[in-house]
Amino acid sequence: MGKSLKIGTRGSKLALWQANWVKSEIEKKDPSILVELEIIKTKGDKILDVPLAKVGGKGLFVKEIEEALLSGKIDLAVHSMKDMPAEIPGGLCIGAVPERENPRDVLISYKGEPLSSFSRGARIGTSSLRRSAQLLYARPEIEIVPLRGNLDTRLRKLETENMDGIILAAAGVKRLNLENRITEYLDMDIMLPAVGQGALCIETRAGDRFTASLISLLEDADSRTVVMGERAFSNRLEGGCQVPIAAYGAVKDHSFSLCGLVADIEGKELIRESLDGPEESSEDIGIELAERLLLKGAKRILDNVKDRY
Repeated sequence: MGKSLKIGTRGSKLALWQANWVKSEIEKKDPSILVELEIIKTKGDKILDVPLAKVGGKGLFVKEIEEALLSGKIDLAVHSMKDMPAEIPGGLCIGAVPERENPRDVLISYKGEPLSSFSRGARIGTSSLRRSAQLLYARPEIEIVPLRGNLDTRLRKLETENMDGIILAAAGVKRLNLENRITEYLDMDIMLPAVGQGALCIETRAGDRFTASLISLLEDADSRTVVMGERAFSNRLEGGCQVPIAAYGAVKDHSFSLCGLVADIEGKELIRESLDGPEESSEDIGIELAERLLLKGAKRILDNVKDRY
């Protein structure tokens, strides 16, 4: 009888797509393995009427899944990398980072209009402080409308709650074959993505060689380099759902470039810097970029945000 593996995942359509993709890749590598999904409800899934910044705590979408992994109830977990807190619990590790999907944010507008066409008072839905701060910096005359829920729910609310547009991650929209709904991909000059956006995190128990060998084929070296650099930047700034921090890294010709920013909630102040260097130093570059932002006043901005939430 073949060995079986249990993948822990959240129950949203997008989370299930991600977990099923990992499942099919493992089965391709070794068809004798029985791979099952275990759906686990997280704190972030249960609290839907409060903005994430006000829920507080770290790992809102991963903690319960990590507990199941530590207890042996599941063998690996599939997360969206942007949900991963800075600290990985002892005994667990990021086992693989597959090739990253498009990391940008997209606008889906009710009438198919681009952001540049929105008039004063236009209502745009998002519960992300990162997105709302950058939107208000670019277009201070628009109104931000709180928007929680999975991707389907948010698309439905665009139709039912008198919004002119909503901002979503391109990766999720593409993975659910909803690209035809995208009005425009937002330019990085206007909307820098969340740390790790578009990337998956396959989390395993440290020392589990069998599972590690199965998921090794899913590892994409450049995606890991980029994600770890972005995470180092965010970790130095003590980032999370509660603060408007954004970063985008890229690898080209063995060089790593990173752009990062910190903004205040009202979008009145935004500090943005870029840095590059050798790809093997991506985490050092992330930390150095964070230090530069801190010298320019990022700590004051972040402290003000934390005082409010």
